[in-house]
Amino acid sequence: MQFDFHSTHSIIVERGGSANLAKRIVERGGKSVLIVTDPGVLSAGLLNKALPQFKELGLSLQVFSDVEADPPVSVIESAVKLAQKCSADFIVGFGGGSSMDVAKLVALLAPGKEKLGDVYGIGMAKGPRLSLILVPTTAGTGSEVTTISIVTVSESEKKGVVSPKLLPDVALLDAELTLGLPPHVTAATGIDAMVHAIEAFTTKRLKNPVSDCLAKEALRLLAGNLHAAVNKGNDIVVRENMLLGACLAGMAFTNAPVAGVHALAYPIGARFHVSHGLSNSLMLGPVMRFNIEQAHGMYAQLGQIIKPGLQGSTTEQAAQLADYLGGLAGDLGLAKGLLEVGITSDDVDQLARDAMLQTRLLQNSPREITLADATALYKEAL
Repeated sequence: MQFDFHSTHSIIVERGGSANLAKRIVERGGKSVLIVTDPGVLSAGLLNKALPQFKELGLSLQVFSDVEADPPVSVIESAVKLAQKCSADFIVGFGGGSSMDVAKLVALLAPGKEKLGDVYGIGMAKGPRLSLILVPTTAGTGSEVTTISIVTVSESEKKGVVSPKLLPDVALLDAELTLGLPPHVTAATGIDAMVHAIEAFTTKRLKNPVSDCLAKEALRLLAGNLHAAVNKGNDIVVRENMLLGACLAGMAFTNAPVAGVHALAYPIGARFHVSHGLSNSLMLGPVMRFNIEQAHGMYAQLGQIIKPGLQGSTTEQAAQLADYLGGLAGDLGLAKGLLEVGITSDDVDQLARDAMLQTRLLQNSPREITLADATALYKEAL
């Protein structure tokens, strides 16, 4: 047995902990800080408790709040320029996956040693980077503990920067920040986190005992709390369980990479601006059913965590799990199929061609996905 395992240096779980963000930065020698976030986080007031302490402690502070979902190259370049202009020595990613992904790349690129176009792919980013703290405000991407940043490079394609250099110094999990999440966002991000764990557990490459443990515990937390988080969003214990579950799933998939669900979800997000979590949820059932031939034993193991008491052979249990998870988005009030998000049969061929560009992800699928397979999977998802 041989494997490498990478994770964030320090994970802090603390209700209300974001109020002491500036203190954490001072303790680590920071003097000039750039917070990377999005307009929704600002308007929701999620930074309100954190900001006063920056002034109290005499830290120089700039806020970049122009992050958008599926961030394009232009957003990253603008944030890097601001970091350089204010001579930031500390970057904070405060928000969902997009804000954290942008923050990682700002920390990497602001020193001026590397260019974005040169670091796409696995292991291309060498550093150095600026000091980095990530503070998630959704329980979904797990970006606070992953080696990955995703960039939208065209209307049809996303690219990943994958390197341990992107792991932050600190991930700060403050469940109070997630109390105000609307039910539809809670549902989509929660399913996204579940997909991370499911694909990490069944990946063809780099699956290992540590990632397996993390994936299973992540699913126990996520599956056990998702409905309550959607329906009783003010329960801090439930919210904390979701946030920790998403974090553990992130730790799993950054070491045992995701596969076909993500490969087919990315073109949906890039072309139709469907949220990443919803894109994943719409492709989850079809891709799981496609994989059953190769992955039924692993799916059956996960089924006993997600839906305890499944009966029959491992193949039958895997099929029951795929059907349950395929219907989960609809059960939680999200779109049930691609038609509901404006995608028709006329779009399927283009989406399938786009998906074939995701070779970094497709190589991890337990069953090979061809162009014809991708076309069939999108049709099934309509």
